[in-house]
Amino acid sequence: MTKQPNNNCLLLTIIKSKKKFSKNLYDHLFFIIFIFLLPLTSIYAQNNTNISGEYSSIPLKDVITHIESQTNYKFYFLEEWTQGIKVIKTFNNEELSSVLETILEDTSLNFHILNTNRIILLENGLVYDELPKGFFGPEEASEEKNSTRITNNSPPPVFYNTDNPSKKTYQVTKIGKSDLDNLRETYLLTGRAINSSTGNPIQDLAIRTKGSNLITVTDANGNYSLELPAGHNVLSIRAMGIASTEREIIMFNNGNLDLLMEEGLQQLDEVVVEADAFKNVEEAITGSEQIDSEESKNIPLVLGERDILSVAKALPGISSAGEGAMGLNVRGGKTDQNLVLLDDAVIYNPQHFFGIFQALNPFTTKGVDIYKGAIPVEFGGRLSSVFDIRTKNGNEEKLSGEGSVGPVTANLALEIPLEKEKSSLIVGGRAAYADWILRSLDEESLNNSNASFFDGIIKYHNKVNEKNDVKATAYYSRDAFSITSDSLYKYNNRLFSLRWNHNINDKTNTALILNNSNYGFGIDFDGETNTDFNLDYGINETEIKYKLRTSLNTKNTLDYGASAKYYSVNPGSIEPDGNESDIAPRSIDNEQAVEGALFIGDELTLNEKLSVNLGVRYAFFAALGKATQRTYEDGMPKNESTVQDTISYSSGENIKTYGGPEVRLSARYLFTPDFSVKASLNNSYQFLHTLSNNTTVSPIDTWKLSDLNIAPQKGYQASLGFYKNFKENEYELSIEGYYKKMEDVLDFKTGANLFLNENVETQVLQGDGKAYGVEFLLKKKSGDLNGWLSYTYSRSLYRFDSEFSEERINNGDFFPSNFDKPHDVSVITNYRFTRRYSISANFVYQTGRPITYPIGTFRFNNADFVAFSDRNKFRIPDFYRLDLGLNIEGNHKKNKLAHSFVTISVYNVLGRNNPYSVFFVTDDGEVKALQSSIFSIPIPSITYNFKF
Repeated sequence: MTKQPNNNCLLLTIIKSKKKFSKNLYDHLFFIIFIFLLPLTSIYAQNNTNISGEYSSIPLKDVITHIESQTNYKFYFLEEWTQGIKVIKTFNNEELSSVLETILEDTSLNFHILNTNRIILLENGLVYDELPKGFFGPEEASEEKNSTRITNNSPPPVFYNTDNPSKKTYQVTKIGKSDLDNLRETYLLTGRAINSSTGNPIQDLAIRTKGSNLITVTDANGNYSLELPAGHNVLSIRAMGIASTEREIIMFNNGNLDLLMEEGLQQLDEVVVEADAFKNVEEAITGSEQIDSEESKNIPLVLGERDILSVAKALPGISSAGEGAMGLNVRGGKTDQNLVLLDDAVIYNPQHFFGIFQALNPFTTKGVDIYKGAIPVEFGGRLSSVFDIRTKNGNEEKLSGEGSVGPVTANLALEIPLEKEKSSLIVGGRAAYADWILRSLDEESLNNSNASFFDGIIKYHNKVNEKNDVKATAYYSRDAFSITSDSLYKYNNRLFSLRWNHNINDKTNTALILNNSNYGFGIDFDGETNTDFNLDYGINETEIKYKLRTSLNTKNTLDYGASAKYYSVNPGSIEPDGNESDIAPRSIDNEQAVEGALFIGDELTLNEKLSVNLGVRYAFFAALGKATQRTYEDGMPKNESTVQDTISYSSGENIKTYGGPEVRLSARYLFTPDFSVKASLNNSYQFLHTLSNNTTVSPIDTWKLSDLNIAPQKGYQASLGFYKNFKENEYELSIEGYYKKMEDVLDFKTGANLFLNENVETQVLQGDGKAYGVEFLLKKKSGDLNGWLSYTYSRSLYRFDSEFSEERINNGDFFPSNFDKPHDVSVITNYRFTRRYSISANFVYQTGRPITYPIGTFRFNNADFVAFSDRNKFRIPDFYRLDLGLNIEGNHKKNKLAHSFVTISVYNVLGRNNPYSVFFVTDDGEVKALQSSIFSIPIPSITYNFKF
């Protein structure tokens, strides 16, 4: 200390804690004794000594010296406590105690003024004149097991590790500083976990309090919060690929502790599933999946491409209409019922080349969270699912990169540090040279076709300070293909997102998000006749969202906020290409709308076994002018003969509003630490629709906003599931059932003309849908042999009923959707021989999807016609495919320019001629069925990956 007081009084500096001592903590320092020979009484000074001074970034030690020069008081403290603390303040004849409170307000220091002109500074703690009531608990507490009574004769505890004395012990960290007005039994610890090697946040880091069941897991940004008892705590910190560690902390008040973690490759087997087990069994969320981009590394996929969306299709409840089909069908929903987000912005078409490749760079993509049951309250606008795709943060320490070269594409990603340990840039690009694929397909008409695509992404990340974090992402992709020699099809995605994360205090984190998304397609036709044209379509949306997360206490965490979105749709336009074209120019009026939502949810822990997530979201939608809308006779079909009026709306005028509450309810009951049951119930609105009369989704499908004549879709889903882990969480088992009901889903009338139709409501129908199923997943997450088996039994049915035949399909009965495939089996396995060599396999079996067959011909007015069956009454043959792969890693020497990884794979090893579609032609009055296939032969590939 700077000065030594006279010893004439006994004072105790006590760490205030209601937490009982255990026998293992006997050797820990629980309080520090200051002995001073002072008068028998001491008080917080009510001294009238006043202080004046102007301090402009003056070190605290110098300020204390200046105060001593103005008063008769002497300060006692350790100089190291004041290092780095500067004072910026002006005082004009203010009381000493007020001055000290001001200059120490934002520090970890407290003060105690004695009536003997002495001032004691303390780090974190307080000086008490007497022991607080009940400090030692009731008298009988001293006799309880595992308790220790501290007396004046007790030796002071010391720090050492009783379990392993040789184990490295970290310095004790003090959190917050004691406050007489805020003495509580528990305090909130918050912080962020960072990988010390890469600077990236660490997700799913499990933080557990030793000796209790208190546990938390870091989120996607590495943030965590945990309510801890006042006083001494030991934290056990673990995650896959991170060196396990322990931290000793003393909680004086709410505070922050950031965790700089080291990688620990040798401990993977010990911690590989701990965080995942927590999410699978203990979280009150049904129907959620998480895929890390690295998971696709050892799965043999078409032409050696890493693809998290293809991995998603191997999970229960997620499929597509068929090989080469764009879009995903989740729990019997249409492809337009999935909200796909890339860093908070909507990506309307996340796939290249008819769905064969994803439109995401695998080396910039961190992973995806999939919600198909209990959807978080902040998301809305779709009925079936949310795919929340996240991009990596760049390396803030050094320049690094990753790339691959394959038979079809080349990928490259660079991570560029801008300011060490603070800001970075990640840039990724992909390009394809895929023309040879079209030439290899079993389809003669495609021999002269060509195709290409590319995508690029750039992300900026800046850790401004401890409380502020900024991220910005820009993305663009483009596809161009010519299926015939006279038509060029092209489509593109463009998006931008900006996110500002801000910690208001120890309990509340906020995020302000601004994003813009655009999707468009076009057709350039250049034929032999004078009908050349250029056709375009586009949809654009801009959204702003503000969300907050507040930890009220150990049992309640609130998520709440608001969002607003603006849509602008170009329904289509066609222009003649060249002066000799006979095509007349035509365009459809733009559509505009706004969509908003208010939401609030509570993660409520009722007790150790029962946890509930309860949320309410109010969704609002308004279609806006400038527009022209028809009205039709009530109860009559919408056609030209039932038009009552045509209404013109001026720019910005409200055409029609929709909306209502969306309930999000899920609960988990924990029978044992590794076995739980979960249930959920939710409803949602969808104000956008896709218009398509193709059997499967295509890149030229158009999006349509709800308006005066087309109502939003509505969905209701209930689910129930059982989750069990085995053999120390090495095996993960889940069985979940669901039932979904839908209203006002869209389908098309027979022979509908949807594109460039000003009155598209006359070509579509709105009806009911239902889907139900059972999903089974068995996953082995560690060991030389790992992978999973998934099985889904599901049905997806629709009904369009009316008293008018033109609005009725299949006599008003439920019929299978185009993507109804009752049985779906996927097996993913990977076996590692050594650290460098492994083999992998992927097997898929699916029921053939429904199709409408011609069942006969008839002649009318000297013309031949074909009679078709009920819609989707028959099915194409079942689908199955086996893929094999060999993975070879380069040696693991540290001092290498780059580390390599080679994948040798064979797609469709069995050469199964799986039908993509069945179509019919009439030849000499006879109807013949023809089948087209994608990859009907084994497709070998070699992909070289490198990382530096």
